[in-house]
Amino acid sequence: MSKPFYVNYEQPEGLENDALGILETVSNDPTNIRKGTNETTKSIERGEAKLVFIALDVDPPEIVAHLPLLCKDKKIPYIYVSTKENLGKACNLGVKTASCAIYREGEAKAKIDNLAARVKELAGI
Repeated sequence: MSKPFYVNYEQPEGLENDALGILETVSNDPTNIRKGTNETTKSIERGEAKLVFIALDVDPPEIVAHLPLLCKDKKIPYIYVSTKENLGKACNLGVKTASCAIYREGEAKAKIDNLAARVKELAGI
């Protein structure tokens, strides 16, 4: 599968799994995350998002294509996830989701800060 046009950096193997593990931990309290593209977009625009997750298998890709640009503008780290299904599971949802954002870090603040620093370096933020 070729990468969508909005993917603007190469992610090392294992980074996605690390990120999804952190997301699973944080999403044990559903008030810590924003789910879906609309909520994620609002969270980014308000500067409240700590880390944004974007699925790569979204069709049409225009649904999430604005998120990397918006994140760069607001200097918010973002990471790509291979499927909507994996992202939905990590968010503890019963359905797929195209994107989500960590809104409150909770006890995982140190892990999120570490991951965010790695992603910012990769994305050039």
